[in-house]
Amino acid sequence: MKPVVSVVIPAHNEEPVVAEGLDLLLAGTAPGEFDVVVVANACTDRTARAAARPGVRVLETATPGKAHALRLGDAACATFPRVYLDADVRIDAGSVRALAAAAARPGVLACAPAPEWDLTGTGPVVRRVHRVHDRLIAPARALAGVGVYVLNERGHARAFPLPDVISDDGWVDGCFTGDERVVVARARSVVRPARTVRAHLRRRVRVRQGNRQLAGLGVPDRPLRPRALGALLASRTVGPLDAACYLAVLALDRLLTRLRGGRTSWGTDAGSRHRDPTAAS
Repeated sequence: MKPVVSVVIPAHNEEPVVAEGLDLLLAGTAPGEFDVVVVANACTDRTARAAARPGVRVLETATPGKAHALRLGDAACATFPRVYLDADVRIDAGSVRALAAAAARPGVLACAPAPEWDLTGTGPVVRRVHRVHDRLIAPARALAGVGVYVLNERGHARAFPLPDVISDDGWVDGCFTGDERVVVARARSVVRPARTVRAHLRRRVRVRQGNRQLAGLGVPDRPLRPRALGALLASRTVGPLDAACYLAVLALDRLLTRLRGGRTSWGTDAGSRHRDPTAAS
């Protein structure tokens, strides 16, 4: 059977989660329907072994970096459209089929699912922070921040070869405008945000570093405006305590970013989406 879509999954030390994600992705698919490539990227655990199964090709590389892993997996793909999926994000076959159908629409070059947030085990402070942040970015959300994006052949020609950036989804999102990129309501990705304030801050520092990097490459930033938070408060979409938690953590976020300077890195966000050895706070 000729595959209807290729799926690239970069995986850096994702042994605890990669098998579950692949099981969900492939459940109910016909043999060969999805061309799945997992790139075990500079792993020190058994990610490659956990990912191995019929219908999945596993590539291993000692070279670190998510962008490198995405390029390596992309080069091995058999077809278009192509799904680029974070290893710790969950998506089922029906959602992938809906995304592939959307990518075939006239004028569409890229698409992404609507996210669902799994807040299991999330601490009360970071839960409030996430509630505010999600509502602030929701109006402008497109391809970034949902753990999955899809490119058809024309979209791929615009976004690839992927540069060495932390925020690959931010780069891809910036390659398209208007109706060239769409959010597919019938497709859902399940994303686990940070479970603790500490993990949230680690992730936000990387996000800010990634945004600075993209700005240097000419990708415009879309900063959040203070008036947007005021509007959420006025409409009672969020409460005063939500806003206070958000602003306090935002101040810490900005301080840590300044202290870290221009240093950038990429790796598994072990405390953010799937594992966190620290207690919830």
